[in-house]
Amino acid sequence: MKSLLEAGAHFGHQTRRWDPRMKPFIFTQRNGIHIIDLQQTVRRLEEASEWVADTVSKGGTILFVGTKKQAQETIEAEASRCGMPYVNSRWLGGTLTNFTTIQGRIDHLVRLEDALARGEYVRMPKKDVLKIEEEIERLNHHFGGIKEMTKLPSALYIVDPGMEYISVAEANRTGIPVVAMADTNCNPNLLDYPIPSNDDAIRAVRLVTARIADAVIEGNQRREYGGDGEEFEFGEGQTSYSASPDEPVPGTEEEAPAATPATTEVQA
Repeated sequence: MKSLLEAGAHFGHQTRRWDPRMKPFIFTQRNGIHIIDLQQTVRRLEEASEWVADTVSKGGTILFVGTKKQAQETIEAEASRCGMPYVNSRWLGGTLTNFTTIQGRIDHLVRLEDALARGEYVRMPKKDVLKIEEEIERLNHHFGGIKEMTKLPSALYIVDPGMEYISVAEANRTGIPVVAMADTNCNPNLLDYPIPSNDDAIRAVRLVTARIADAVIEGNQRREYGGDGEEFEFGEGQTSYSASPDEPVPGTEEEAPAATPATTEVQA
């Protein structure tokens, strides 16, 4: 819990921006800011992590999603570390609900890359080769993180489900479970495993996302060795905390205004 506290995971949004459905996860308020109950954060994070490890141990895939500035780098780094697909630039409408079309675009990308690697374009005019390279770059920007995802994921891990509301809606529609960092302005009822936490502080995003990635690695170990794998301990034994009225509130240099949600419909 100490690491969560130091990362600022307990700072929610301004009280006027809250979603009342997050009330069970709120400890108190200070200076117009809701303070998240970190005891529940630890418990919910461990529950989610165990479920993720169990899912992966059975061959499941977790799609990491986080397109806001504070999450992009962490999502790519942690998903890559544990060998899972990710979306960190823009959620394309239909990624889950129209996966056949998505897969078609990914297959097209792979064919272009393979042809380029084999030197099939060496006899083409340089201008045409440049266009192909630009198309590969554009497709990788949209699909690079899910290029190896050949089927729908077993679950989504999301940073800021409020901003990623389209991915949440698609997951709900397709029956795919959602694990997510839920700030005080989120609707936890749309999530299967809500993890109450500040989803704007970069350090908090890193901490929680790394724990989920550790759970994926643990699940892979279980599948590979047929056992329980390595035990991952979280926190440093702290069981309670108090928020001082003088504590700093969100707005440090680590935090940035949330970007406007955006989506792009896939063009076949």
